[in-house]
Amino acid sequence: MTAVTTSTTSTTAGIGSAVLGVPAAEPAVAAAHYAARLAFEADVSDVHADLASGVAGVVVVDSRNGAAWAQGHIPGALHLPTARIAELAPQLIDPSVTVVTYCWGPGCNGATRAALAFSRLGYRVKEMIGGFEYWVREGFAFESASGVERRPVDDLTAPRSGISCAC
Repeated sequence: MTAVTTSTTSTTAGIGSAVLGVPAAEPAVAAAHYAARLAFEADVSDVHADLASGVAGVVVVDSRNGAAWAQGHIPGALHLPTARIAELAPQLIDPSVTVVTYCWGPGCNGATRAALAFSRLGYRVKEMIGGFEYWVREGFAFESASGVERRPVDDLTAPRSGISCAC
């Protein structure tokens, strides 16, 4: 690990700085914020690891429509479009599990809408950040109408080796 040192050339910290123009939060406030984010989100690598190891108590839900599901989805995911969650979730998903929702990708808030629907029904829920897009970009297998597929790892999203970045 490399030590980081700083020097201040200005007598007033933050003046002229895009980063420091709004001061960083106090460490305790920052810790609470980041812990809260992790209570609401999971990344695709962590979801893949849990699915691959068969962790109990996690159900992954694809909230997209039928055409999107057929184009490609995470193996083992349950297809439950957001508009049908209130109607079908109580019949299909044990309320003691944690639901992980996903949609297309980071430019889509469908997983957020689905997470809201599940939380309103009393489920513990997390949103898979990155969505199906990042699942595919990280080189994980997916199912489509054509069968199981896999694309090469996009090295802008994950190590080329396909191993976890362990971040």
